[in-house]
Amino acid sequence: MKEVEQYYKVLGLEIGASLDEINQAYRDLAFIWHPDRLPKDNERLLAKAVAKLQELNDAREQLKSRQPRQSSPQPAHSTTTAYQRPHPHPYNHYPQDTYSRSHNTYSDHYSTQPQSSQRPYYRDLTGADLQGANLKEKDLSGRKLIQADLSYADLSDSFLHKVNLEGANLFRANLFRANLLQANLRQANLQQVNLIGADLSGADLSGADLSGAKVGKGNRIMVKLTGAILRGMILPDGTIHR
Repeated sequence: MKEVEQYYKVLGLEIGASLDEINQAYRDLAFIWHPDRLPKDNERLLAKAVAKLQELNDAREQLKSRQPRQSSPQPAHSTTTAYQRPHPHPYNHYPQDTYSRSHNTYSDHYSTQPQSSQRPYYRDLTGADLQGANLKEKDLSGRKLIQADLSYADLSDSFLHKVNLEGANLFRANLFRANLLQANLRQANLQQVNLIGADLSGADLSGADLSGAKVGKGNRIMVKLTGAILRGMILPDGTIHR
């Protein structure tokens, strides 16, 4: 029991917190401790962040495994509903060695080797067929996904720091609250994508097609584009950014 109490403590939660509370606490803390957000010249802090992120991953997975299984229909107002296909593509093509079935995370992104030899751990998913994949809350930071097919994929609340999505197909993908800091989205197909709450600070969107993309409500833009490169990007209304 003390071990379980420690998992709740790691996430700053009271014992008995709901699955939604566990996931939200994890997202908040993982955002703070993600190594991509820290100075690369501070090896001590980076090592601490890697260890902390692993601790958060373990705590969330242990608590999730202890949650009662339940199935409930998706609310009609969910941000993902409008981007679901009537017959979603089966998620059968994701490489087995890049995703742990027992751990619903991408915690292998950063090596657990000693800091002196530590390097970001990448996997090449160029041209991968991830059509309709459920990648919600996953960490794909730094991955190479050039010309990958992510149409209709659920990437909500995902970590996509410095991901390379050049020429990728993200048609009608759900990027709700996704973190795309310094991502490469040159020439990417972002038609009708849900970008509400997404952070695209420093991202390269040169030539990307955002026709019909969902970026806010009314006249309010709800996408962070600080320092983003927008040259030649097709805006949601079909005009080209100059």
